[in-house]
This record gives sequence, structure tokens and C-alpha cells, in this order.
Amino acid sequence: MKHRILIVDDEPDILEFVKYNLAREGYEVFTAQNGAEALAAAAEHRPHLILLDMMMPVMDGAETCRAIRRDPALRDTMVVFLSALGEEEQQIEGFDAGADDYIPKPIRMTVLMSRVAAILKRVAADGSLRIDRERHLVYLDGRPLPLPRKEFALLALLSSEPGRLFSREEIYARVWGTEVVVGDRTIDVHVRKLRQKLGDHYISTVKGLGYKFQN
Repeated sequence: MKHRILIVDDEPDILEFVKYNLAREGYEVFTAQNGAEALAAAAEHRPHLILLDMMMPVMDGAETCRAIRRDPALRDTMVVFLSALGEEEQQIEGFDAGADDYIPKPIRMTVLMSRVAAILKRVAADGSLRIDRERHLVYLDGRPLPLPRKEFALLALLSSEPGRLFSREEIYARVWGTEVVVGDRTIDVHVRKLRQKLGDHYISTVKGLGYKFQN
């Protein structure tokens, strides 16, 4: 799966030029012309990287970056300022707003492509799974993955100790409780549903014993 990049700039020519070059490198590219559009596009597409201008109408870059950082679903998104405002104080403002990097314009496109590739090496590969136990949320490849309560509880239990074998008896007791009577295939059904949503490689079966979570 391609890395997704959102470019945010109020100059259409710059948007199209950067978009063309990024798409040519194989990235999936989206664009926005102001901060409000950027937040809507980020919520829809869950980009791995946002290239953000500093001076924009509606919401400037710093305000937009702070809003992105307040969104738990975008916690793993890299935010990099690509701005003609390259003075030290502007760069400090960008980092204070939560940016991961700051690239002053103008910049040669070949250099920008190299910088983008280097930045994306720090991004978890597609298919990465993140479990927010406090908020009862799951993100797969940066996108929210709604799970019913028992499926979340089962995944949270198994992933709490990767590599450890959880017996069927322990899973029943800790997810459903000892006072609840459930069918013999209940765990199997929930594991099958999780595999359909996450892929087959996260939860492995130890035949006759139980299940364990693999990173």
C-alpha cells in the first residue's frame, strides 16, 4: 500500500507541482488550500505525512498543526512545514506547534523528494496496529477501526503481552467473566472476526491450547 501525503498550500501552482512530483514517486497524494480544508482532508484520508505551509487563509499553519496534534486519530501522522517563512523564529513557532520537521522554500524538487523519503522512513509501515486502551480505540495503518466491545477486550488482552500464550480458560475468565456462560466456539468466532479486520498475522492459534498475539 502506498504512503499517503497531504499537501496544504494556498498557491495552486505549488500544490500541483509538488503533487505531480510526489505522485510520480509513487505516493498517494491529496491537497488542501487552507487549514480548515486540511483538517477535513486529514480526517478523511489519514495521511502518513502532511506538508504544511505556514501562511494560509482561514487557519494559518501553526494553528492547523496544533489542531492536528489534538486529534488522537492523527497521532502518528508526520507534520512537516514547507514554507517560504524560513527565519529562525518561524521555524521555532512551527516546532512549538508540534511539527516534526521544517523545510524552507525554495527547495530543489529532487532535494524535497529525498527529504520526504527520509521522513517517511520514520513512519510505521502500512498495516501497523495501534491500540489506545484508555480511549478504547484501535487504529490500523493510521485509520480508526471500530470494534465491538468484546472484540476490543479480546484484542487488548492478547496484545498486552505479545508472544505469550493465553489459554482458552484464561481468555473466557478475563474477557467474559466467570459468571457468564458462553458457547464453546465463542472465542473462535471473535478471533475469526478480528482476523478478518486486522489480517491473519496478528493473532496465532496454538492448537488445543489457546491464542497469542504476534507483533
